[in-house]
Amino acid sequence: MTESFHRSGEYENPYEGQQQAPVNPEWPPPPAYAPAHAPHPKKRGRGPLALIAAVAIVAAAIGGGTAYGIQELTGNDTVASSSTSTNVVPSSQKGTVAGVAKAVSPSIVEISANSSAGSSTGSGVIITSGGEIVTNNHVVAGASQIKATTSDGTSYTAKVVGTDSKKDLALIKLENASGLKAATLGDSAGIQVGDQVVAIGSPEGLSGTVTSGIISALDRDVTVPTEEDQGQSQQWGQGQGQGDQWPFEFGGRQFNGDTGNDTTTYKALQTDASLNPGNSGGALIDMSGNIIGINSAMYSPTSQASSSSDAGSVGLGFAIPINTVKADLAKLRAGATD
Repeated sequence: MTESFHRSGEYENPYEGQQQAPVNPEWPPPPAYAPAHAPHPKKRGRGPLALIAAVAIVAAAIGGGTAYGIQELTGNDTVASSSTSTNVVPSSQKGTVAGVAKAVSPSIVEISANSSAGSSTGSGVIITSGGEIVTNNHVVAGASQIKATTSDGTSYTAKVVGTDSKKDLALIKLENASGLKAATLGDSAGIQVGDQVVAIGSPEGLSGTVTSGIISALDRDVTVPTEEDQGQSQQWGQGQGQGDQWPFEFGGRQFNGDTGNDTTTYKALQTDASLNPGNSGGALIDMSGNIIGINSAMYSPTSQASSSSDAGSVGLGFAIPINTVKADLAKLRAGATD
């Protein structure tokens, strides 16, 4: 936004050259002359601009603090984050699924992970132009080789930077990547039931798939396994030769298989946006184009499905709130592997 300011510090003496200014008691006295130290008439007053600049700096510091603390990062490591809704979508398309899809799709990748147990496909969200990507821990757990493909078809080799199995989060980094379009991380604390949302990911390996719906509920307690072998053998992605679905527990019931003995529980956003195997690690987005969640689990009525093609969305999907991701980001960057 561009603001204009009138120049200050310029004064004109209406009585210049007169011996004495006229006196008229019915009118207020003329304005005071400029002080001796007033700036040269041709210079722009700095008071208002300096004040606005100072306010902007303070606001930026407060905004960063509410997100995940001020990061001492520059260049390709800068994360676009906002404590309020930012207009990522052009104003002419704001509030439309098409506008959100066009603006955010370049920031979503398809992730292919290989391990001794087989291969699978998930999704991820680019958070820096240098190739940092947030995804689910269960997408990359135990993987010996990871490849990420951007929306324009460019493929990169990726390595795990850090993982947090207790929150089902992972941070990976693309090798030799630059100039990527980073997503803007929004504020999940402001989300309300009924808000419209868009999901983007690679269900069944169909990269760049866009679905939409609403926020169905907040603060759902979702329980998932933390074991690497469980995450890889029953990965929620399009897999080959494994269970293919990411098991989870909600309301005392287990879905999509056995979660095992080692589990963790986190608060999730519930959505009816269609999520299918392969959406795991992808983005849940508000209608301004801000990432508000990382898709992590979906209920399939065929809990004992022998292949991912037997699983289907019934409008019960769950996402890790983006504020949880931002709070965990420093830990992931530090190389945590728990």
